Amino acid sequence: MSVHDLPQNRPRATTLPGRHVSAATLTGTRPTVVLAPHPDDESLGCGALLAHAFADRGAHVICVSDGAASHPGSQDWPPQRLSCLRRQELEQAIVHLGGWPTDLTWLGLSDSRLYLSDRVAVARSIAEICRTLGAHRLFAPAEEDHHADHKVTADIARRVLAFCPGLRLYSYPVWSRWDDPNFARTIARHRPFLLRTAPAHARKRAAIQAHASQLGQRVFDDPDGFTIAPGFVEKFLTEDEIFWRIRA
Repeated sequence: MSVHDLPQNRPRATTLPGRHVSAATLTGTRPTVVLAPHPDDESLGCGALLAHAFADRGAHVICVSDGAASHPGSQDWPPQRLSCLRRQELEQAIVHLGGWPTDLTWLGLSDSRLYLSDRVAVARSIAEICRTLGAHRLFAPAEEDHHADHKVTADIARRVLAFCPGLRLYSYPVWSRWDDPNFARTIARHRPFLLRTAPAHARKRAAIQAHASQLGQRVFDDPDGFTIAPGFVEKFLTEDEIFWRIRA
């Protein structure tokens, strides 16, 4: 994550709309691709899904940003060094979920400045990865998330469909689950699919914990830098993962 102006203390249980499905129903019979705006979105929003996919038909994570904007005031961790750390954390998270570091494509675009990217070119690159892997399912952040990078990534994902006929696109929410007081009503129109996290709870927790820089455990010289609230982590560990189909 790289958010400095979103609420940090809104833990609440949510009665979610939608129906429970198996992970196999969501991932299908081909490798699964998860598109993450920042390192850690994949573990928070799709950790259980990825744990199943890695154990079954395989999975691949594409991280769009370099994650370097989470601690802009740090002298110990300037952007280039922080970006390297966040990539290492993401590789470790993928291993905890059952994959390998090679199951990551790091696009390395500027964190918090994705709006400046060439969205068509990025979409074309993602489509090529999906074709190479033989993937039929792409999971991307929900446009309902208020973070600008999430919205841009959601838009890029929609553009991928133009280059990959037959690819199924699914959204997964992250920030909107935390800061939208009407979240359940907001997503009800999508008729979401719900995935229980319990079968992959240990793997998902380890993957989230791998992102130590976002948990206040690595960067100590930027008191105004981003730190994931404990209640935020527990929400994603104890509640179902949420997905819905996006049609072109």
